[in-house]
Amino acid sequence: MDAKTLFSLGFDASRLQRVKHRIETDIAADLYDGAALIVARRGEVALRIVTGFADRASGRHLAADAVFVSFSVGKQFTNALVLNRIERGDLHLAQQVGDILPAFRSRGLREITLFQLLTHTSGILSAIPSVPVETLISIERLADYIGQQRPEAAPGTKVNYSIIAAHSVMAHMVRTVDGGKRSFTQILREDLFEPLGMHDTCLGTRPELLNRLCPIVAKYTEPGMFYPADVTGIGHVLMLDGAEIPAGGYLTTIDDLHRFAQMLARGGELDGTRILSPRTLRYCAQNHTGAKPNELFSYTRDTRGWSPYPANIGIGFFVRGHGVQPGPMSNLSSPTTFCGWGAGSTCFWVDPAEDLSFSFLSSGLLEETYHMERLQRLADLVVTSLID
Repeated sequence: MDAKTLFSLGFDASRLQRVKHRIETDIAADLYDGAALIVARRGEVALRIVTGFADRASGRHLAADAVFVSFSVGKQFTNALVLNRIERGDLHLAQQVGDILPAFRSRGLREITLFQLLTHTSGILSAIPSVPVETLISIERLADYIGQQRPEAAPGTKVNYSIIAAHSVMAHMVRTVDGGKRSFTQILREDLFEPLGMHDTCLGTRPELLNRLCPIVAKYTEPGMFYPADVTGIGHVLMLDGAEIPAGGYLTTIDDLHRFAQMLARGGELDGTRILSPRTLRYCAQNHTGAKPNELFSYTRDTRGWSPYPANIGIGFFVRGHGVQPGPMSNLSSPTTFCGWGAGSTCFWVDPAEDLSFSFLSSGLLEETYHMERLQRLADLVVTSLID
């Protein structure tokens, strides 16, 4: 895009080019392998970058239609569908999970609400469950397993990000109120992805996408949130035939992720298709966890010397909020900025105050805290390119 057009969108063109330079410098230094990024403002694409490798080991360069494993940025696809069901009247935020799923009517689980699942305050299992693979990849089996476990904390007392469990429970709730005839994969395709024109996004795998898939390669050797082998291992599980892991087992492309972000940036509607109400997004994209830290990141005190900081989790999204702290969004962004992001490689954020969106997918996974820092630096560069 030429400098004059970028100026009309409120960008300094030379400053915005710093984003591309930063990414290419990092890839040349072998910090990660490739990246695809789209920045948009007022519904117009201001910056599109596709650079580096899909697979550095084989020399395969990243293509514009490259397919990526979503990791936890896919949680927001699940969350959007849950919020859509709230707007339909099939679910409601204060609803106890046991109202829908009988396994959650036992003592200790009965008080867990949908709101708590969406804000990671339910107390259910945070870590990846130690269960057979056939249970891990099945929404119904995993939800039933979680329904047999005592919570790790009393519901509502702590923020402890649930890596996989909470979203299988929510997906099972959606499927149940849908009547149980459609799989969650089918519900997503028919009610979210196809209406939004996200034709290369799916839960699990599709054979026609696999030849464009970026392999999961860890670019770090020291353990962090995950051991490198665990990251690559879960990636293989996500690709098993019939796998449904609604917390992150999606495939997507940069254009599809951009369309999803634009739906959110446009108040829940894109190209005549409305998924969510603007009121829903305004309410959900607020800090609903107060000053509580995210217990999942307690390891960073020892590994990175980070002091505890507020989780800033909304209803289904992370929220920028106030103060200076680590995270995938710029500290210079508007407080109402909200996002989703995934293990070492993926992110989108939307700044409603600036009508600005950022969509990012990368190959070659970083350790989680370094991924956060990478994203924050790129977000800083985007935000400080604005001149109006």
